[in-house]
Amino acid sequence: MKRYRHYKKDKAIILSCFGSIIEQQKYLDLKKSIEEQFEGIDVFIAISSRMVLKGLIKHGFEYKNLAQTIADVDMHGYKNIIVASINLFPACEHELLKKTVEGFRHFSFSNIRLSNAIFTRTKDTTLFLKELDERVSKKNTANLYVIHGTPKLELGGLESVTYSAKYLEQKRKGNYTCSLEGAFPFFAIKDELIKRIKKDGFKKVQIVPMLLVSGNHYINDMAEISKELGEHFKTKIAKSLSEDEKFNLLQMPTIKEIIVNNIKEEIIKLGH
Repeated sequence: MKRYRHYKKDKAIILSCFGSIIEQQKYLDLKKSIEEQFEGIDVFIAISSRMVLKGLIKHGFEYKNLAQTIADVDMHGYKNIIVASINLFPACEHELLKKTVEGFRHFSFSNIRLSNAIFTRTKDTTLFLKELDERVSKKNTANLYVIHGTPKLELGGLESVTYSAKYLEQKRKGNYTCSLEGAFPFFAIKDELIKRIKKDGFKKVQIVPMLLVSGNHYINDMAEISKELGEHFKTKIAKSLSEDEKFNLLQMPTIKEIIVNNIKEEIIKLGH
């Protein structure tokens, strides 16, 4: 078929990220890391949040959503396109990636594959959560893990969110979880959380944001939660695990390893 003659480039990787107006550099650093891991393969970034996308464009940056980016990469003539899901949980954002990739498969001559979200496999998720909890936990201090959450309860990815919360709470006495806007949101269970923490005898609470980057949710929501709990306990937000000023999960090497392994798996599935 004549159309195939226009597909002369081998592989491209698209990092599909939610995006961040103030922490976009974290995703650029990830892109650089992926380029080093997959030398010779071109890497692109797509932004899934329309609000973030509009904000970045307003600030003079050139980004596009996933559909636009796949279209561009297809136009450039890549035979194989791997869309890497840079989402913690396989929930609503990941489901949108699935639909977008599936749509392009109907008419694009490129071979397009989508990787797993980060917390998809039980073993990877468990080992990471175990590592995280052991690194951040302090003596005589409760941990409140704050998960962003998903607004819908019917999604299959909710199992990943629920498992992560349950594992952390069972990992050690003094671990508690809530969400920002999903199941068991902080605003709705705040009083119960305070009662439980007091009953368990803790006077210090460390807030651990389960966020890939420390963007607006970190600045606004975590500060608000810290302030409200501060009326009852000595509170603090977990310190950075590296040289970064603000805590985020993307700084942890294990998260990047999972992303890299997910991409490698899709390359193997290409069959060449």
